Amino acid sequence: MTDNTSSYGFQQVDPSEKQSKVNHVFARVARDYDLMNDLMSGGMHRLWKNELITTLNPRKTGPLTHLDVAGGTGDITFRLLDRASPDATATILDISREMLEVGKDRASETRHKDRIDFVEGNAESLPLENISFDSYTIAFGIRNVPRIDAALKEAYRVLKPGGRFLCLEFSEVQMPILDSIYDKFSFNMIPKMGEMVMGDGEPYKYLVESIRRFPDQETFKSMISNAGFAQVSYRNLTGGIAAIHSGWRI
Repeated sequence: MTDNTSSYGFQQVDPSEKQSKVNHVFARVARDYDLMNDLMSGGMHRLWKNELITTLNPRKTGPLTHLDVAGGTGDITFRLLDRASPDATATILDISREMLEVGKDRASETRHKDRIDFVEGNAESLPLENISFDSYTIAFGIRNVPRIDAALKEAYRVLKPGGRFLCLEFSEVQMPILDSIYDKFSFNMIPKMGEMVMGDGEPYKYLVESIRRFPDQETFKSMISNAGFAQVSYRNLTGGIAAIHSGWRI
């Protein structure tokens, strides 16, 4: 029998219910999203995002079309455009209107504002043309997608042949001792810090639980391969607290 449920933290729910719940979480934390990532990663997310762009290695000359999924606040796109060709353009897609509003506000204060399109949409059914992007990134977003396999197939669909998929996500800690320290910090401290900062620890409780329910590095690698990508690989960051997965549409 096929399991038609999806994990929302440690709960199993209908996929549409998960999407609704996730939307509610990000509507509440949109204005404090970077602070949220600081709390969850000890500030390391900034270095990890820089490493994601270094891995992508955007070309310095000629046009580049990039898709940043679940990238509402623009954090990844701004980094990419800082290092890419002046002809590069980016589309930021997010299902959260509130996150996109934050990104639009931030983009208006950058030199890249005329090179960015903002699209409200679902990673599982992208409102975008086939084979239309040179690269696709999703950072700390795919674990919030109810049907990860559908999102990966959509990533494959919209990439051009030779296009690259990169995913930065919290993952399974691979270092003894660090895993237990990180567990204690995550479950005991992050929701409390969220309550202190925002007056509400529940969004942070979900986000911590969602990390534990996300597939480990090897399992996620297989899922990317099953979506059609070739030369799939991953690299652990900070002992596996996060990982960058890579795949190519050949």
